[in-house]
Amino acid sequence: MTDQQRAVILLSGGLDSATLVAMVRAEGYSCYTMSFDYGQRHRAELEAAVRVARDLGVVEHKVIGLNLDGMGGSALTDSTIDVPEAPTQGIPVTYVPARNTVFLSLALGWAEVLNARDIFIGVNALDYNGYPDCRPAFVESFERMANLATKAGVEGQGVRIQAPLQNLSKADIVKAGVGLGVDYSLTVSCYQADDDGRACGKCDSCRLRAEGFQMAGITDPTRYF
Repeated sequence: MTDQQRAVILLSGGLDSATLVAMVRAEGYSCYTMSFDYGQRHRAELEAAVRVARDLGVVEHKVIGLNLDGMGGSALTDSTIDVPEAPTQGIPVTYVPARNTVFLSLALGWAEVLNARDIFIGVNALDYNGYPDCRPAFVESFERMANLATKAGVEGQGVRIQAPLQNLSKADIVKAGVGLGVDYSLTVSCYQADDDGRACGKCDSCRLRAEGFQMAGITDPTRYF
Protein backbone atom coordinates (compact mmCIF):
# COMPACT_ATOMS: atom_id res chain seq x y z
CA MET A 1 0.00 0.00 0.00
CA THR A 2 1.38 3.42 -0.92
CA ASP A 3 1.42 6.48 1.29
CA GLN A 4 -0.96 8.23 -1.09
CA GLN A 5 -3.68 5.71 -0.24
CA ARG A 6 -3.77 6.73 3.40
CA ALA A 7 -6.45 9.14 4.57
CA VAL A 8 -7.11 10.92 7.85
CA ILE A 9 -10.83 11.28 8.53
CA LEU A 10 -12.52 13.41 11.18
CA LEU A 11 -15.00 11.11 12.91
CA SER A 12 -17.45 12.63 15.40
CA GLY A 13 -19.59 9.54 15.87
CA GLY A 14 -22.57 11.09 14.11
CA LEU A 15 -24.44 10.18 10.95
CA ASP A 16 -22.45 12.30 8.51
CA SER A 17 -18.97 11.31 9.64
CA ALA A 18 -19.88 7.60 9.79
CA THR A 19 -21.09 7.83 6.19
CA LEU A 20 -17.90 9.66 5.28
CA VAL A 21 -15.68 6.86 6.64
CA ALA A 22 -17.64 4.29 4.65
CA MET A 23 -17.31 6.37 1.48
CA VAL A 24 -13.57 6.86 1.91
CA ARG A 25 -13.07 3.17 2.62
CA ALA A 26 -15.06 2.29 -0.52
CA GLU A 27 -12.67 4.46 -2.56
CA GLY A 28 -9.81 2.18 -1.50
CA TYR A 29 -8.12 4.34 1.09
CA SER A 30 -6.50 3.02 4.23
CA CYS A 31 -8.54 4.88 6.86
CA TYR A 32 -7.18 6.60 9.97
CA THR A 33 -9.88 8.28 12.04
CA MET A 34 -9.63 11.05 14.61
CA SER A 35 -12.10 12.25 17.25
CA PHE A 36 -11.81 14.98 19.85
CA ASP A 37 -12.68 15.05 23.52
CA TYR A 38 -12.99 18.82 23.55
CA GLY A 39 -15.21 19.43 26.55
CA GLN A 40 -18.50 18.77 24.76
CA ARG A 41 -21.71 18.20 26.71
CA HIS A 42 -21.61 14.42 26.52
CA ARG A 43 -19.20 11.57 25.85
CA ALA A 44 -21.78 9.49 24.01
CA GLU A 45 -20.54 10.73 20.64
CA LEU A 46 -16.98 9.68 21.48
CA GLU A 47 -18.18 6.20 22.39
CA ALA A 48 -20.16 6.16 19.14
CA ALA A 49 -17.03 7.11 17.17
CA VAL A 50 -15.15 4.15 18.66
CA ARG A 51 -18.02 1.82 17.70
CA VAL A 52 -18.17 3.17 14.15
CA ALA A 53 -14.39 2.98 13.68
CA ARG A 54 -14.39 -0.62 14.84
CA ASP A 55 -17.39 -1.58 12.74
CA LEU A 56 -15.97 -0.03 9.57
CA GLY A 57 -12.53 -1.53 10.10
CA VAL A 58 -10.32 1.55 10.24
CA VAL A 59 -6.58 1.04 10.66
CA GLU A 60 -6.31 3.30 13.70
CA HIS A 61 -8.64 5.55 15.66
CA LYS A 62 -7.29 8.38 17.81
CA VAL A 63 -9.13 10.43 20.43
CA ILE A 64 -7.37 13.74 21.10
CA GLY A 65 -8.04 15.68 24.29
CA LEU A 66 -8.65 19.42 24.06
CA ASN A 67 -10.04 22.02 26.44
CA LEU A 68 -12.39 24.11 24.32
CA ASP A 69 -14.79 24.22 27.27
CA GLY A 70 -12.16 26.37 28.95
CA MET A 71 -13.07 29.11 26.49
CA GLY A 72 -16.80 28.43 26.44
CA GLY A 73 -18.89 30.53 24.10
CA SER A 74 -21.02 27.65 22.82
CA ALA A 75 -24.00 25.68 24.06
CA LEU A 76 -21.98 22.55 23.32
CA THR A 77 -19.14 23.47 25.68
CA ASP A 78 -20.86 25.65 28.29
CA SER A 79 -23.60 24.03 30.38
CA THR A 80 -24.99 27.45 31.32
CA ILE A 81 -26.07 28.02 27.70
CA ASP A 82 -29.18 26.08 26.71
CA VAL A 83 -29.20 24.02 23.51
CA PRO A 84 -31.95 25.49 21.28
CA GLU A 85 -34.90 23.17 20.76
CA ALA A 86 -36.40 25.15 17.88
CA PRO A 87 -34.86 26.68 14.73
CA THR A 88 -33.15 30.04 15.32
CA GLN A 89 -31.99 32.91 13.12
CA GLY A 90 -28.35 33.53 12.30
CA ILE A 91 -25.41 31.49 13.55
CA PRO A 92 -26.76 29.32 16.39
CA VAL A 93 -25.30 29.12 19.89
CA THR A 94 -24.27 25.53 19.15
CA TYR A 95 -21.46 26.91 16.97
CA VAL A 96 -18.16 26.15 18.72
CA PRO A 97 -15.63 28.96 18.02
CA ALA A 98 -12.75 27.78 15.80
CA ARG A 99 -13.66 24.09 16.25
CA ASN A 100 -13.17 22.88 12.68
CA THR A 101 -10.06 25.03 12.31
CA VAL A 102 -8.52 23.35 15.36
CA PHE A 103 -9.69 19.87 14.34
CA LEU A 104 -8.34 20.17 10.81
CA SER A 105 -5.03 21.54 12.10
CA LEU A 106 -4.51 18.46 14.27
CA ALA A 107 -5.62 16.18 11.46
CA LEU A 108 -3.06 17.92 9.27
CA GLY A 109 -0.35 17.13 11.80
CA TRP A 110 -1.28 13.46 11.90
CA ALA A 111 -1.45 13.34 8.12
CA GLU A 112 2.15 14.59 7.96
CA VAL A 113 3.26 11.89 10.39
CA LEU A 114 1.46 9.22 8.35
CA ASN A 115 2.60 10.64 5.00
CA ALA A 116 -1.08 10.84 4.09
CA ARG A 117 -2.08 13.15 1.27
CA ASP A 118 -5.80 13.33 1.99
CA ILE A 119 -7.84 14.64 4.92
CA PHE A 120 -11.60 14.16 4.90
CA ILE A 121 -14.16 16.20 6.83
CA GLY A 122 -17.92 15.66 6.83
CA VAL A 123 -19.08 19.27 6.59
CA ASN A 124 -22.22 20.00 4.63
CA ALA A 125 -23.13 23.23 2.83
CA LEU A 126 -26.85 22.48 2.52
CA ASP A 127 -27.92 21.84 6.11
CA TYR A 128 -24.93 23.19 8.03
CA ASN A 129 -26.94 25.33 10.47
CA GLY A 130 -25.13 28.50 9.45
CA TYR A 131 -21.75 27.45 10.88
CA PRO A 132 -19.07 29.53 9.13
CA ASP A 133 -16.49 26.73 9.33
CA CYS A 134 -18.65 24.36 7.27
CA ARG A 135 -18.71 26.49 4.12
CA PRO A 136 -16.90 25.45 0.93
CA ALA A 137 -14.87 28.68 1.08
CA PHE A 138 -13.50 27.68 4.48
CA VAL A 139 -12.47 24.21 3.28
CA GLU A 140 -10.75 25.67 0.20
CA SER A 141 -8.94 28.31 2.25
CA PHE A 142 -7.74 25.77 4.81
CA GLU A 143 -6.28 23.62 2.06
CA ARG A 144 -4.32 26.58 0.71
CA MET A 145 -3.04 27.37 4.19
CA ALA A 146 -2.16 23.72 4.86
CA ASN A 147 0.06 23.58 1.83
CA LEU A 148 1.90 26.71 2.90
CA ALA A 149 2.31 25.62 6.51
CA THR A 150 3.69 22.10 6.22
CA LYS A 151 6.94 20.40 5.29
CA ALA A 152 5.01 18.14 2.93
CA GLY A 153 3.43 21.10 1.19
CA VAL A 154 6.70 22.96 0.79
CA GLU A 155 8.32 19.84 -0.65
CA GLY A 156 5.57 19.46 -3.22
CA GLN A 157 3.68 16.66 -1.49
CA GLY A 158 0.61 18.77 -0.89
CA VAL A 159 -2.41 17.68 1.11
CA ARG A 160 -5.99 17.76 -0.10
CA ILE A 161 -8.87 18.67 2.23
CA GLN A 162 -11.83 16.74 0.89
CA ALA A 163 -15.48 17.26 1.84
CA PRO A 164 -17.50 14.85 -0.33
CA LEU A 165 -20.72 15.39 1.64
CA GLN A 166 -20.62 19.12 1.01
CA ASN A 167 -23.42 19.30 -1.55
CA LEU A 168 -25.49 16.30 -0.50
CA SER A 169 -28.84 16.54 1.26
CA LYS A 170 -29.25 14.65 4.52
CA ALA A 171 -31.48 12.17 2.68
CA ASP A 172 -28.75 11.64 0.07
CA ILE A 173 -26.22 11.02 2.83
CA VAL A 174 -28.48 8.47 4.53
CA LYS A 175 -29.09 6.64 1.25
CA ALA A 176 -25.37 6.58 0.48
CA GLY A 177 -24.53 5.23 3.91
CA VAL A 178 -27.17 2.52 3.79
CA GLY A 179 -25.86 1.48 0.38
CA LEU A 180 -22.36 1.18 1.89
CA GLY A 181 -23.55 -0.84 4.88
CA VAL A 182 -23.32 1.82 7.59
CA ASP A 183 -25.03 0.73 10.81
CA TYR A 184 -26.64 3.99 11.91
CA SER A 185 -27.75 2.44 15.21
CA LEU A 186 -24.11 2.83 16.28
CA THR A 187 -24.13 6.60 15.73
CA VAL A 188 -25.13 9.51 17.96
CA SER A 189 -26.09 12.86 16.40
CA CYS A 190 -27.89 14.65 19.25
CA TYR A 191 -26.34 17.78 20.77
CA GLN A 192 -27.57 16.80 24.23
CA ALA A 193 -27.70 13.01 24.24
CA ASP A 194 -27.85 11.25 27.61
CA ASP A 195 -25.15 8.93 28.97
CA ASP A 196 -26.68 5.99 27.10
CA GLY A 197 -26.54 7.84 23.77
CA ARG A 198 -30.28 8.42 23.61
CA ALA A 199 -31.33 11.55 21.71
CA CYS A 200 -33.52 14.46 22.77
CA GLY A 201 -35.44 14.61 19.51
CA LYS A 202 -35.67 18.40 19.78
CA CYS A 203 -32.32 19.98 18.87
CA ASP A 204 -31.31 21.04 15.35
CA SER A 205 -29.14 17.98 14.87
CA CYS A 206 -31.95 15.61 15.86
CA ARG A 207 -34.39 17.45 13.60
CA LEU A 208 -32.09 17.32 10.56
CA ARG A 209 -31.33 13.66 11.14
CA ALA A 210 -34.99 12.70 11.46
CA GLU A 211 -35.91 14.69 8.34
CA GLY A 212 -33.11 12.99 6.42
CA PHE A 213 -34.31 9.49 7.23
CA GLN A 214 -37.90 10.47 6.51
CA MET A 215 -37.06 11.97 3.12
CA ALA A 216 -34.94 8.93 2.29
CA GLY A 217 -37.81 6.60 3.17
CA ILE A 218 -35.59 4.68 5.58
CA THR A 219 -36.35 3.81 9.21
CA ASP A 220 -34.30 5.87 11.67
CA PRO A 221 -32.77 3.66 14.40
CA THR A 222 -32.28 6.61 16.78
CA ARG A 223 -33.20 5.91 20.39
CA TYR A 224 -34.83 8.78 22.29
CA PHE A 225 -35.08 9.54 25.99
